Amino acid sequence: MRVLALSSGTSVDAIDVALADLDDAGGVVRMRTLAHTERGWPPPLRARILAALPPAATDLGEVCRLDTEIGQAFGDVGAWAIGAWGAVDLVVSHGQTVHHWVEPVPDGGAGVDGAGGGRARGTLQLGAAAWIAARTARPVIHDLRTADIAAGGQGAPLVSLLDALWLADRPTAALNIGGIANITLVGDGVVRTGDTGPGNCLLDAAVSTHTGRAFDPDGALAGAGRVDQGALAALLADPYYARPLPKSTGRETFDGGYVSVVLSAAGVAVPSGNDLFATLTELTVRTIAEAIGRDGPRTERVVVSGGGVRNATLMAGLRSRLPGLVTSDTLGLAAEAKEAYLFALLGYLSARGLPGTAPAGGRRRATGASSAVVLGSLTPPAPAPCPPGRVPVHRLVLEEG
Repeated sequence: MRVLALSSGTSVDAIDVALADLDDAGGVVRMRTLAHTERGWPPPLRARILAALPPAATDLGEVCRLDTEIGQAFGDVGAWAIGAWGAVDLVVSHGQTVHHWVEPVPDGGAGVDGAGGGRARGTLQLGAAAWIAARTARPVIHDLRTADIAAGGQGAPLVSLLDALWLADRPTAALNIGGIANITLVGDGVVRTGDTGPGNCLLDAAVSTHTGRAFDPDGALAGAGRVDQGALAALLADPYYARPLPKSTGRETFDGGYVSVVLSAAGVAVPSGNDLFATLTELTVRTIAEAIGRDGPRTERVVVSGGGVRNATLMAGLRSRLPGLVTSDTLGLAAEAKEAYLFALLGYLSARGLPGTAPAGGRRRATGASSAVVLGSLTPPAPAPCPPGRVPVHRLVLEEG
């Protein structure tokens, strides 16, 4: 099955698109990675998406408009990809996350159902699938996260099954650095997954505010600064980092005003210029390294992917703390496209009626869900087979019961 995946991460930097050919003959999933790229958002639409993200107050009219226009943008990219890359059987759209609703466990303990990292209550990804189906003339699987949350899971990250199927031959931490960073720990008998905290989101917000740039190119600005140890210590005191896996977070916590609020409450001045960028980069390095060291002490290698691999200063910091760090490119999966290929895999499994999260012992899943679930919804709905000789529905007759 040729599956086209469309996604956009928490950084809202581009629409990622990937085409894969998948089958699961003999219980082994084979994924041929055929093509991938990224397509820029229309600048006015990207600006409106960013303006609608937490902590902004957004009216429902704008939510409706964004849902439509994001769906149209995804549909345009999907139609372009089909024209450029050829036949597609199924489109999978992750959409654009605009809110991920997590309620912390008050005492920070294990909580009910293993929700020590907080309990996810809901999640919202915009991008109306009907527009994608209309533009691509293909069925679309979408809303991939809600079923896991309904089963008691975090709904994020959803990469655990891919990592477990691909990397579990030895103890491994699979690390993805997008706006939020996440890990999956595999290879020692139990699969664990969760968001470690900010990846690029705090740094991108600071760079945008102070320089007008969208991000720190190659980590050069952070590399020219010095880490402010007082500010770093105040930021590291956030209780989120000590919570156990599985856990998830997003811009609802780590928004553009987070740094100034936290440092002000701690009585610490916000570092200036490049020192701020260096401090936020080190925050990402420390929280990732400490999460892997705490939750995966037997890890033999760290396989990293996501936009963070382009930041040389961030990668140098991670290498200094995490022996055995390699990018996913060295193992055959493009670092910048891993998440798009993940959604191709999840869409394929959904179409086959197979669960999309890794087991974590008993019935429980790595996301914290109490049972395995098939992820996603299908637009348009799959038609029921019509018995031979029966004509399509064309009339309604009412009868009294």
